Amino acid sequence: MRRIIAAGLAIALPLAAAAAETTTAYDLLFRNGTLDALDRDRALVYDRTVSNALNGTAADRDTGRVVLDIDQPADGPETVDMTFRKDGKFRGLGSFRASVGNPMIMYFYETTVRDMAESAGGSPFYIRNRIKDALTVPQEVRTATADFDGTTIDVQRVTLKPFADDPNRDAMQGFGDLEMTVTMSDAIPGWYLSLEAEVPGASGPVYSSTLRFAGLEDAE
Repeated sequence: MRRIIAAGLAIALPLAAAAAETTTAYDLLFRNGTLDALDRDRALVYDRTVSNALNGTAADRDTGRVVLDIDQPADGPETVDMTFRKDGKFRGLGSFRASVGNPMIMYFYETTVRDMAESAGGSPFYIRNRIKDALTVPQEVRTATADFDGTTIDVQRVTLKPFADDPNRDAMQGFGDLEMTVTMSDAIPGWYLSLEAEVPGASGPVYSSTLRFAGLEDAE
């Protein structure tokens, strides 16, 4: 999984200059400074829920909690340490510079790439490149409200459909209809309220991956 998140940098970093000129959606999705105000004694917690009709082991393997702790070394930059927790077990997901922002966005995109490649076949490089292409296209940024922790908050929402016009979509086992939706708000520590990937089906989602901010806990 460390390799997966590192690969996510291939989505984020090369697009920064070009995307900033074409769409505000990129700036929202990969917003800088989203961890600056976070209390360093607190950790961000996200619940991940997965269902996958094409991969019977995915739900059990990938449903769990993702926790982000900010480490402050005596010398050197602050880092974000990501771990996946399930049934009392922990798995490291990597460490990333806190100054870049919340790496949860990279985890979301790269796990979607991996899940699609595993389930539908095809090259993860091709899938990742199509998502990169979608990020450079101007997107509608929708405003709405959402319930969080017993209150109503203002949110912004962006939805990508990276394979809507792909010439190979008929061979993608339904993933040609993949929708990736990110909901963000200044009222949420770390910026992201939810990150959702879904492939609709006739009798329910063929694939669904939801990451939702669950709150803060004491950092370890």
